[in-house]
Amino acid sequence: MRVIDAFLDALWLEHGASEHTLAAYRRDLNAWQQHLETHDESLLSPSSERFNAWLTSRREAGYQLRSNARVLSSLRSFYRWARANGHVTSDPLAEVRLPRVQPGLPNTLEEDEVERLLQAPALDTPLGVRDRTMLELLYACGLRVSELVGLTGDAVNLRQGVVRVRGKGDKDRLVPMGEEAADWLARYMKTARPALMQDPTRPALFPGRGDKAMTRQTFWHRIKAHAITAGISRPLSPHTLRHAFATHLLNHGANLRVVQLLLGHSDLSTTQIYTHVAQARLESLHAEHHPRG
Repeated sequence: MRVIDAFLDALWLEHGASEHTLAAYRRDLNAWQQHLETHDESLLSPSSERFNAWLTSRREAGYQLRSNARVLSSLRSFYRWARANGHVTSDPLAEVRLPRVQPGLPNTLEEDEVERLLQAPALDTPLGVRDRTMLELLYACGLRVSELVGLTGDAVNLRQGVVRVRGKGDKDRLVPMGEEAADWLARYMKTARPALMQDPTRPALFPGRGDKAMTRQTFWHRIKAHAITAGISRPLSPHTLRHAFATHLLNHGANLRVVQLLLGHSDLSTTQIYTHVAQARLESLHAEHHPRG
């Protein structure tokens, strides 16, 4: 529908929304539109009762509260834009309310598990050196996987020990990488990267096929394979090392606002979830080791 395309164009032009974010909005809007069409209603004139009925059907289909809250947020953004641009006269979902979603604690790793994961890649091949370097950089800088695979050669400054990261909303930030990650990166760029690149002038720092930047999916498969080698059986997510980065910094006394800047969070409340992770870990240690735990 053209109005959906216009809304997504506005998100991209005015807010710098990423392709991943735009795709999520499109999925939500298309699903809502398809539901409306089966009940002879229009995207621009739905009833709040119809939305509540849709939520009920989603819950019965197994969708969790967090998923439904995300869908409602997407649709509200759309109808706010539609009202501001004269497509509707009022927000049809203004009175819809969902129970508050409690933030879940992210999966993370203990420091010894991170160490085992970092040491898992075999270093006798350029691919192994590449993977080790990517894991070291991911953990040292707290990067999102998309930020890591999107790095280019000119984003790295080994002399100053920083990496320039393009985050959400195309916002750049400088992140220190630490001596260990810098050493691995220097080794990788000197030995492994030239061996992996047919054309070393191509920009991708970590190439996949055809000298193009590795995809998030490919790197995620690599992480899972290395986790098996490291004997790590707990569930992992693409953000596991990012979560570990933040949690371990706080465990060692880092300031929350510093962690916020390093992670590239625009809102401190997003970073505060890691204080709960650190607190949960302290309570677990107390219960395990204190004689009156």
